[in-house]
Order: sequence, then C-alpha cells, then structure tokens
Amino acid sequence: MSEQKFFPDLETSRLKLRNVNEADTEFIFKLFSNEKVCEFLYDEEIFTEKEDASEFIGWNTNPEEKGYNRWVIEKKDSNEKIGTCGFDLWDRTNNIAEIGYDLLHEFWGYGYMKEALIAAIESGFSNMKLNRINAYVALENKKSLNTLESLGFKNEGIYRDKHLFRGKYYDHYSYSLLNNEWK
Repeated sequence: MSEQKFFPDLETSRLKLRNVNEADTEFIFKLFSNEKVCEFLYDEEIFTEKEDASEFIGWNTNPEEKGYNRWVIEKKDSNEKIGTCGFDLWDRTNNIAEIGYDLLHEFWGYGYMKEALIAAIESGFSNMKLNRINAYVALENKKSLNTLESLGFKNEGIYRDKHLFRGKYYDHYSYSLLNNEWK
C-alpha cells in the first residue's frame, strides 16, 4: 500500500502538474526573469542569473518532507512548460495553506491558470486535508483578482504593508476559500 502523498502529480483535460525538479532550471529562470510575469510579485526579486532558479528549485525539492511545493504546469499536447503553482505556509494545526501561482504572459487569457488551480485546490482539500486556502494578491493585479473570484475565493480586505520590496511597502488583498464553499 502506497503512503498518502500531499503533493501528487495532477492532471486536467489540457494540463499536467508535477513537482519542480533540476531539469526545470532553464524554464524557472525564464519564468521568474520575465518582468511581465514578475510585475506584481513583491515578495521576490526578479531572477538575474541561473543560480536564482537553482535556489528556487532546491527550496521546493522534497515537498512531502518539507510540507510545501511548486508544481510546474505543462501543456499535455506539447509538454510545453507554461507556469507554476503550489502551496506554502502550511499550518497543519489549523489546516490552512497559502496558494501561489504564475504563468508566462503569452498564455494569459486562455483559462490555463484557472484549470491548474482547480486541480491544485482539489488536491489541497483532499490530500492535505485543508479547511482554508489563503491567497494574497497585489492590489493592481486585476487578472489574478478575477481568477481567484471566478474560483469562489472571498476578498477579506486589505493586508496592509504585506511585503517590503525595494524600500517600499505594498498592500495586498487577502483572499480565502473554505473547503465547505468549494463544491
């Protein structure tokens, strides 16, 4: 009998989600060195060298042991890597985790992230036994706000001065989705 996985590989009609590994270094660098992708990511400097991508991958290796992950999102038809998503800050006492996600801008507007997040959210509620999923979004990031709201996340207000980035504090909307709201 195989042991329960908190962060298994996932599949949707158009996408595959699998945990990031060293073979993804080029892609992770491409993703997080892209200014358009990183425009509203105030918790991380834009990647300027491959070492940044290697550190990101190292940080997200062994998710079952660490209790957080990052899935690489691939298109099924071409195996093209288009983005990432995953869980962080897992509070196992209260069954809460934070979800994060990003997508290469040429794939915006096709429903890929919503499709990936549906699989990730279902996995969080069933495999991690979460009761609540948090998401924090920069106030100006309209596309991300729309995605979360289309998935049923509730805007709980503004988390003031959430991130200090380049000498300035940035407010974020605080969103949540509860397990009993998901069906």
